[in-house]
Amino acid sequence: MPFPPLESLTLAQQVAQMVVVRASGFLFDHQIQYPIWEPPSATLRHWLEDVEVGGVILLGASAGEVALRTQQLQEWAKTPLLICADVEEGVGQRFSGATWFPPPMALAAIAQHDLAAACRYAEQMGAITAQESLAIGLNWVLAPIVDVNNNPDNPVINVRAFGETTSIVSALATAFIRGAQAHTVLTTAKHFPGHGDTTIDSHLELPVVAHDRARLDQIELPPFRAAIAAGVDAVMSAHLLIPALDEQYPATLSPKVLEQELRQRLGFEGLIVTDALVMGAIANQYGTEESAVLAIEAGADILLMPLDPEQAIASVCAAVEAGRIDPARIQAAVARIWRAKQKVCAPQLKSETPHAWEKIQPSSPDFSISLEQPDAIATHTAILRQSLQLHRPTPASLDEPTQAGRNLIVVDNILDCDFLGRTAPAIVLPAQFGFTHTQIVDRHTPPISFDPKTPDETPTLLQLFIRGNPFRGSAGLTQTACDWFEFLLHSKQLRGLAIYGSPYVLQQFITALPQNVPYVFSYGQMQTAQAIGLQALFLNSAP
Repeated sequence: MPFPPLESLTLAQQVAQMVVVRASGFLFDHQIQYPIWEPPSATLRHWLEDVEVGGVILLGASAGEVALRTQQLQEWAKTPLLICADVEEGVGQRFSGATWFPPPMALAAIAQHDLAAACRYAEQMGAITAQESLAIGLNWVLAPIVDVNNNPDNPVINVRAFGETTSIVSALATAFIRGAQAHTVLTTAKHFPGHGDTTIDSHLELPVVAHDRARLDQIELPPFRAAIAAGVDAVMSAHLLIPALDEQYPATLSPKVLEQELRQRLGFEGLIVTDALVMGAIANQYGTEESAVLAIEAGADILLMPLDPEQAIASVCAAVEAGRIDPARIQAAVARIWRAKQKVCAPQLKSETPHAWEKIQPSSPDFSISLEQPDAIATHTAILRQSLQLHRPTPASLDEPTQAGRNLIVVDNILDCDFLGRTAPAIVLPAQFGFTHTQIVDRHTPPISFDPKTPDETPTLLQLFIRGNPFRGSAGLTQTACDWFEFLLHSKQLRGLAIYGSPYVLQQFITALPQNVPYVFSYGQMQTAQAIGLQALFLNSAP
């Protein structure tokens, strides 16, 4: 599978290299979870073999399956692929069996009292994420997020950010990049020019950021400058309308934002990649064809997840042939893609070696690298422990003996709870302390009714798994969680509270919590986070 010389590619082949398509990490069609976005194998193989798209973004499956999947994809492709994933919290966030770190905001909590330690953890997190990516055949890490999450109601960034202040976000994001650079993967700063102060989810509709240039220069842009100075390989655009920069087009489709601000003003020379073009903020108004053309006119090098890749390619080719897009714009983009592919597919060759690297086979999964190694587990555990918040008064309501207590777990959607199961600490540990009746509810559960005249007198541990998640349009807190909290509070059944995910949810609850009711908060939702949090809550063990 040699790299063809750039000058030998047709226009359609050049444009195809600028497209990254979405695919399931699972090997078989019947396992596809998102059929609207993830094509069956025959279609995917056609896109790689015949259309010759330049890359694939994967979601779903175990790390072992993905290692086989990436081999398959590279074998289908005529030119080595960029294969990426949104692994902001480690490879295990998306692919089971690998290391799943707490959200980046956990590091911001540590940074508030020990910035040096937080930076060490961020660097280790970057290195481990890069290493485990290579182990399963990924060569492009779509991280770190460098948005400054200064809006607690942000539904799409939230705990995915490295913090709420420019200085901490810059320090931790550059440390992550530094760690990843020890390995041959691409890194990505996102979402330019800053998605941290929004209350609308761009997966659903277009947010508007009303800040003036002075504010952008002070808060939103410095982390991107820092990431660029640190040598980040790619910058992902945000689907935002920022009138101070462009009153007409969202950032992803704006030459004023991508070309003038990012390329010229900030001096970025790497890859500019759009956020997913299937997201409502772009797709609802511009559609597949026009969004592809506008994004490339604006300065994007890579079109991420157009709904119909072949249609997007055809529309861009037509725009070039009609004189709307300069062929040099396409050639410059593909040249940057070629340099990126050389870095991750032929790192042993010098960049000035003329065409020699074009004969190199693409890198394969490195099966010599094991996942969740002791150093990864130690880093993951240390971040969880040092970012934990615990309130354990003496005496505490949990000190009272409990028999046949209720373990009430509130989640967003029961069907999506990979972190729960029969042996999950959130279920097993409370039973050891008398909370033996487990009840799991979500936002689809019928609402409760509370009659203060005949209150239930069941001692209850309330566990809330709440964090902002894309496509939901809220920062995490559900009416179901609020109703149960108030019900248990007013009926005096609440013995303890555990919150996993969003610190903003914690702040909304603790002001109403009686002093004698203990609580624990963890940024993580995975089973390690459950175990650490509940042991602290029940045993009063210091983090």
